[in-house]
Amino acid sequence: MAKKTKNKYSADQFGTPSESVEKNNFYFGGKNFKLMLIGLGMIVLGFVLMMGPDANTTPEGKFDPNYWNNDIFSFRRIRLAPILVIAGFVVQIFAILKRNKD
Repeated sequence: MAKKTKNKYSADQFGTPSESVEKNNFYFGGKNFKLMLIGLGMIVLGFVLMMGPDANTTPEGKFDPNYWNNDIFSFRRIRLAPILVIAGFVVQIFAILKRNKD
């Protein structure tokens, strides 16, 4: 029977925990999160700009089926707010797809 010899080199002799520095392999960096927050803010602002009284709400805030409020067709509600929401979604997509160069 062969005599067992102890290996003079073992894995626990090489490398210490302080030598091995783990790099963060997370895809998103700080810039990605900032862009995502900006996009989210744009989306929320767009939805806030769309809010307002209904078509049948009087200036006093009461519902009247005989009253018509033309403010539902304002530039802010029809043009500005939807463009802001769509731009916010575009910023979100850009923030997700942007590569972190760290």
